[in-house]
Amino acid sequence: MKTLKAVIVEDSRLARNELKELLNSHKEIELIGEAANVDEGFSLITASNPDLLFLDINMPEKDGFELLEMLDEVPVTIFTTAFDEYAIKSFEYNTFDYLLKPINPNRFALSIEKVLEKGRHNETLDPKNENALRLDKQIFIKDGEKCWLVKIQDIFMFEIVGNYTRVFFENNKPLIYKSLGKIEEKLPNDIFFRANRQQLININQVKKVVSWFNGKLKIEMNSGDEVEISRRQSYLFKEQLSL
Repeated sequence: MKTLKAVIVEDSRLARNELKELLNSHKEIELIGEAANVDEGFSLITASNPDLLFLDINMPEKDGFELLEMLDEVPVTIFTTAFDEYAIKSFEYNTFDYLLKPINPNRFALSIEKVLEKGRHNETLDPKNENALRLDKQIFIKDGEKCWLVKIQDIFMFEIVGNYTRVFFENNKPLIYKSLGKIEEKLPNDIFFRANRQQLININQVKKVVSWFNGKLKIEMNSGDEVEISRRQSYLFKEQLSL
């Protein structure tokens, strides 16, 4: 297994040093950078594309959750916090793990083992589009007070709603203030297909395809949602899936 690249975003120098000391015992993890605030962390993460992020929650000016909101894709995230009430909240974000300060070395080792185990079992193929997000990558979604970290492969549809885009995964349908066109640019185009002007679907989550009116196709997703593919896109869909 390859060495995993990690970064630390933590405003306390003492806490950063504690994490670095703990990482010295885990040679499978390579620390490639550290940041003392959200803006520095954003620059570091976008430049280095780490596999693992140790993220403090309570930082001045902007907190750790705001950093996740700024990122197009989110590394495996382990929250570090001195405040126990944040531990429960972090699970709303589907974070990988959380560590309470001061960090117990045994608890830290268990968390690292979970990260390594995840890496050993990751068999997701990279998309053909080199600039696209991998299916196992997470994106951060915030709608009002609710937030999620969602794997690309778990999203089954995107849909335009005015100036917003609705994201469909599990039983959730949050709205994000991003255009569908911008989202589509980042997605693997062999997996996500533009069904019509309004909707983009994950073809891995298509349950059934039936012929529809005027040469169109109708799709039933695993979720039960139905999507009508435009006549022009129906032709492309058949080509892509060799129907």
